Amino acid sequence: MKQGLKQALKRVAPGGGDQELAERVARLEREVADLRRHNLRLAELADVVQELLVPMAQRDQERVDAAIAAFQDAL
Repeated sequence: MKQGLKQALKRVAPGGGDQELAERVARLEREVADLRRHNLRLAELADVVQELLVPMAQRDQERVDAAIAAFQDAL
């Protein structure tokens, strides 16, 4: 209990936890940026799957080949 109280006082004391909070915010911002990149990549993959499924269902090999080529070019 005493240790938790000391840590809480450090956080609210002027200058007590500024560096720690700045480091935590920086780490969280990096994690958010990583998640955004992953979400963008996932959206791109979902688009590719959609572009492939419709032509495949319609047996349109030309469109399938074009979608695969476009995906490979994007890599």
